Amino acid sequence: MIFKLFKPVIFIFIIFFSVFFFNPTVSLATTTVEMASIFSFSGEQPKNLGVNKGSLSPCPQTPNCVSSQSKDVTHKVEPLTYNSSRKEALNKLKTMIEETDHAKIIEATSNYLYAQYTSRIMGFVDDVEFYLDPQENVIHVRSASRVGESDLGVNRRRIESIREQFQA
Repeated sequence: MIFKLFKPVIFIFIIFFSVFFFNPTVSLATTTVEMASIFSFSGEQPKNLGVNKGSLSPCPQTPNCVSSQSKDVTHKVEPLTYNSSRKEALNKLKTMIEETDHAKIIEATSNYLYAQYTSRIMGFVDDVEFYLDPQENVIHVRSASRVGESDLGVNRRRIESIREQFQA
């Protein structure tokens, strides 16, 4: 189990030191940058994204996902709330994401927003969705890592950071 979790890290460690050891003229900084760009862990974009009958996709069993529509404590976060019009709320959310480093809006409709957040060093891609419920003044959220089992709380912290910024 531990090997499965650290397999990508072990692989990079071996490659990194092999390159550096067999080519001592290469600087450590250059090797690090090259390794980070070569070994991007973006994974594939999930096919189950979007809104289906008023719901975002459920989180998988792994703890690297949070959702405001989840029932279990491991994955549950509260939805975002707003007092403005739906259009104003969506525009504010779009602006926040556009101003965030390593975030890119992939899809935006009148009640749905899908963005991808990429980690700085390893290139891990997380899929983040926002669904503006037409019946209530809430924005349901879902943030999930594409690869791995644990995200060390990154998705939960991201949503809480977005909430704090959105409510300001």
